[in-house]
Amino acid sequence: MLEIIGLILLGVFAGSLAATLGVGGGIIFVPALVALFSFDQLQAQGTSLAIIVMTAVVGTVTHARAGRVDWKVVAVVGSSGIIAAYGAATLAQSMNEDLLRKVFAIVLALLAIRMGLRTYRLWRISSALDSG
Repeated sequence: MLEIIGLILLGVFAGSLAATLGVGGGIIFVPALVALFSFDQLQAQGTSLAIIVMTAVVGTVTHARAGRVDWKVVAVVGSSGIIAAYGAATLAQSMNEDLLRKVFAIVLALLAIRMGLRTYRLWRISSALDSG
């Protein structure tokens, strides 16, 4: 029962962050499933992808009803994404789990650095506008 409550809280937390900050749910789900729920890396990544499908459907329907979906872009990016996802999932399954975990950690670190640098640049622009 405690695990189910933890998973519900994880869903609420990750869904809230994804919706308000625009971060992908996998950034939250995969590390949490590995660290808090003892999933192995591949199981966490696969589970995260399945969760994201469900949340993406809800988000897409909501935005489509409001007329905020460019379906031409969806067709081009989505079809190339499907092909790339198949190849990447096949690659991930063939990798040593320890190596996959390290690659995932490096990607997370690079994303954190990028987000930090962007935030710092925006803060500097904002400070310059406020003082000038």
